[in-house]
Amino acid sequence: MRSEKVSFQNSEGLELAGNLHLAPGYQHGPTAIFAHCFTCGKDLKAARNLAIALNQRGINVLRFDFSGLGQSEGDFADTNFSSNLEDLFAAAEFLRQRNCAPEILIGHSLGGAAVLMAADRLPEVKAVATIGAPAEAHHVKHLFEEQLETIKGEGSAKVNIGGRPFTLKRDFIKDLNRHEVGERISKWRNRALLVLHSPQDQIVGIQNAKEIYEAGHHPKSFVSLDGADHLLSKESDSRYVGELVAAWAERYLESGKDSVPRLKSDSLVLAQTDDEAFLTRIKAGEFFLVADEPESVGGQNRGPSPYELLGASLAACTSMTLRMYADRKEWPLQTVKVHVDYEADYVSDLQNCENEKRRLGRFIRKIEILGDLDEKQEKRLMQIADKCPVHRTLSEGVEIHTKKTSGS
Repeated sequence: MRSEKVSFQNSEGLELAGNLHLAPGYQHGPTAIFAHCFTCGKDLKAARNLAIALNQRGINVLRFDFSGLGQSEGDFADTNFSSNLEDLFAAAEFLRQRNCAPEILIGHSLGGAAVLMAADRLPEVKAVATIGAPAEAHHVKHLFEEQLETIKGEGSAKVNIGGRPFTLKRDFIKDLNRHEVGERISKWRNRALLVLHSPQDQIVGIQNAKEIYEAGHHPKSFVSLDGADHLLSKESDSRYVGELVAAWAERYLESGKDSVPRLKSDSLVLAQTDDEAFLTRIKAGEFFLVADEPESVGGQNRGPSPYELLGASLAACTSMTLRMYADRKEWPLQTVKVHVDYEADYVSDLQNCENEKRRLGRFIRKIEILGDLDEKQEKRLMQIADKCPVHRTLSEGVEIHTKKTSGS
């Protein structure tokens, strides 16, 4: 994932700060805008994880700070829900100028209500996904309910939201009441809707998801984020949401029905690393996967490491070889489980990779054989395990010829 810091002006002339995540090879491909939650910002870890997951499916992502928040210009006290909508329209116009107009809107919490309101004014948008979104914008008033009378009476008040102080004005409250999200959704046509919500959400109750879903027309979908909190604090939850949104949105994208950036090669395997450290896309035969390094050596742990892939190859070949042999002998083999570990100093191996005489670690293979087999048959299968082609290749060595080739 290549992240580019960008900025653009809103309708008030304020500079809004953002990050544009470009999928390799798809800089002008399908693009999503991510709208963050109330008083949050683009740099929420969950937003970045979501962008990474979408990038891996070939979808560009723009996440930006609404005016008055994060690195964007403006005073938060002078903003409201309407200004958030104007910021969204400015973001869409910025992407149009980059030849990647947004086809997907993704909104978290109040950002979800914003994308629901904005979608029908953005003709390029084909799909909208909300995460923990309120059914109406005025729902956020419960976050500062104790100060509501002060705000109405005195015109403004300082409130504490998420441990941070913010000044809210009377106009902010009035503006929230002017927007009917459910009514706007009911007028949608030709836009797909995905509602994601956790039953355990303590900030925006699950009832809101029901109201949003019922207001929309088909095609629409609902996914329960069981066990997740409102901010998707667990990395596994934010990654899951990103992967799910990307897979769902693909069928609605105009700019790329085959939106995943397919690698092309006539060779058995192609591995391609672009400008993000270590993250590697792989084409193996007709299949596609991702490899990465662990965080301890500078990677993002977005996929198996090269040694994990190599261990998987050994395990798969071993189990296939035993199955093939048992079937040929007509033995009652039910299941083969091959467990592989790798023992080595991983960091040391990386640092000494130019030492051709250095033997790099060893694989430990443990085999479970299940079935109504006698002792002689089990013993023979353990012998056959050492005959598997990958085992022999690793233990006996294989020639590797390397040559430079021109790019395609």
